[in-house]
Amino acid sequence: MPRIIAILFFILISLMAINAQKYEEINDISYTPSGDPYALERCKLDIYYSPDLRQRPVVVWFHGGGLTGGEKFIPEELKESGYVVVAPNYRLIPKVEVDSCLDDSAAAVAWVFNNIEDYGGDPSKIFVAGHSAGGYLTSLIGLDKKWLEKYDIDADSIRGLIPYSGQAITHYAHRQNHGISELQPTIDEYAPLFHIRKDAPPYVIISGDREMELFGRYEENAYLWRMLKLIGHPYVEIYEIGGYDHGAMAAPAHHILKSHIKRILQD
Repeated sequence: MPRIIAILFFILISLMAINAQKYEEINDISYTPSGDPYALERCKLDIYYSPDLRQRPVVVWFHGGGLTGGEKFIPEELKESGYVVVAPNYRLIPKVEVDSCLDDSAAAVAWVFNNIEDYGGDPSKIFVAGHSAGGYLTSLIGLDKKWLEKYDIDADSIRGLIPYSGQAITHYAHRQNHGISELQPTIDEYAPLFHIRKDAPPYVIISGDREMELFGRYEENAYLWRMLKLIGHPYVEIYEIGGYDHGAMAAPAHHILKSHIKRILQD
């Protein structure tokens, strides 16, 4: 019993030390190697970190907005949690095709791998997450290895993929851009489902209530989960947050992200 008390006391002191740290936010760091004016305008990221902490887990957080809107931000629920949080912007449809959205996302993650130690992050503990369109980008650059290979990064170096209500089929904004209805399901090279593989990083899928979600989002993610299970992926989980619609599900989903980061790092 004294040993257990000592361990619990140590954990409590460690948590108090993390929460007592001062955090800073640096905004609008350019990550793009492109000279394209629109890329130079959009391809910037914010970093939230503590100068006093080292070798911390890193969360790369991609914003939503249907690939046609949205702005980078640091989720309040991830602040003062002992993480380095990186929030990138990316170019948007219809000014660009979906390839540019994906290329920007890969460039941002590659920048994090190459630079995050300067901000106290551990490049071996990088988790990629995002809501809605951000969840779609998370899944596709994590499953289709070609996007990160362009920047000499192995997608399997990502410690975990945690998409919130992201599309598993081809994104509806890309379909609409090519005259395909958002209710016409499509699975092609731009669908995370097309690129399932059992050796992908740990995968945690989170959805809102299936009766309140956008365009059958729960069901397509459930199919992604099932297919990953069938091909033998060793770490894939799915959550449905009852009573929360597509937009509202992100806030409670952060608790799931935190619990799996802890679990993955303990394995």
